[in-house]
Amino acid sequence: MFEIEYKGGNGIVVSSKKAVLNIDPKLSLVGLKDIKTKDEVELATEVRFRVENSDARIIIDSPGEYEVGDFTIRGVAATRHIDTAEQEKLSTIYRVECSDVKIAVIGNVAPVLDEEQLEAIGMVDILVLPVGGGGYTLDATSAVAIVRQVEPKVVIPVHYADSGLRYEVPQDTLEVFTQELSVPVESITKYKLKSSAGLPPTMTVVEVSRS
Repeated sequence: MFEIEYKGGNGIVVSSKKAVLNIDPKLSLVGLKDIKTKDEVELATEVRFRVENSDARIIIDSPGEYEVGDFTIRGVAATRHIDTAEQEKLSTIYRVECSDVKIAVIGNVAPVLDEEQLEAIGMVDILVLPVGGGGYTLDATSAVAIVRQVEPKVVIPVHYADSGLRYEVPQDTLEVFTQELSVPVESITKYKLKSSAGLPPTMTVVEVSRS
């Protein structure tokens, strides 16, 4: 069993019995307090999203294979949306496995995943990705295109308009994304899942309220 909480920006916390993953915990970039990572895992899609806590259990910010508690993590190199294909890949896509559930976490990447990336992340049950656009991250159209490539059962959108956050550029509302994707939407405060048997039968957007 694990739980997923949304903290704002790209910030997500995934908690199981044996480990806590703090994804892109540097929330001071959007006007919030950074996520505390003492004795927990920092998982950054870009180096600048780390808080670099010396007391963190481990800091992961690059491609590779990792085992932490009951999480199996694979990092896959990706081009940021602001870079060209010829430049060094400075973003990392993560595949996170817990029990029989597979989660993919995508940050500020180019709007199309290539075949190598799709093969590396494999079958995905839950996809976490930004949708706010504004030239800063994936917009609704690009996010929908990636969702269609990955075909998860659950989509958890992040990084969209929120009056409580201070983004570098204006972000689209979540509704822009959900209307374009056009699948059922469920709104909850925390996403909890015991096993893959609890996944919805058809693709569903799960809006996790910021905590």
